[in-house]
Amino acid sequence: MNKLIVFNKPFQVLSQFTDPEGRQHLGHFIDQPGYYAAGRLDYDSEGLMLLTNDGKVQQQISGSTFEKTYLVQVEGRPQAAQLKRLRQGVKVRDYQAKALGVEVLAKKPGWVWKRNPPVRQRVSIPTSWLTVTINQGKNRQVRRMCAAVGLPVLRLIRIRIGPHQLAQLSPGRWFFSD
Repeated sequence: MNKLIVFNKPFQVLSQFTDPEGRQHLGHFIDQPGYYAAGRLDYDSEGLMLLTNDGKVQQQISGSTFEKTYLVQVEGRPQAAQLKRLRQGVKVRDYQAKALGVEVLAKKPGWVWKRNPPVRQRVSIPTSWLTVTINQGKNRQVRRMCAAVGLPVLRLIRIRIGPHQLAQLSPGRWFFSD
């Protein structure tokens, strides 16, 4: 029977099981032979990762079959024109990237854990929290999309992949799911 591992990847952990440079990686948290990451989160991103022992499931999750939602802390206050550009699509490297949904949150969600080291704070520049949903999942896509519209990303936490949600899973913790 194929199962998924639902994992909350901490900040500055690689989305692979080894690292010749000695950085923290999935192997420091998960000791389950035969499981592989279905999609990645970059070293500086946090949140939901799914691991599977089934190649077809891995392709489905990594591809455009599953929507992915991110909680994003950006520098500044998003303007309507910036949000519209994200929804309509922006050129990112050699492809067009489009948010299926973008929402500005009134404040940081109360469940968000403290990051170590903390995100830099600038007294004169406010920050905002957004949710961004995509179905592509290219390398650093959400960061590049936000930068393209003038909203530098300070923190990025993936909170949903298809029907799987991060919920109250603490960083570094995982469980099996069907």
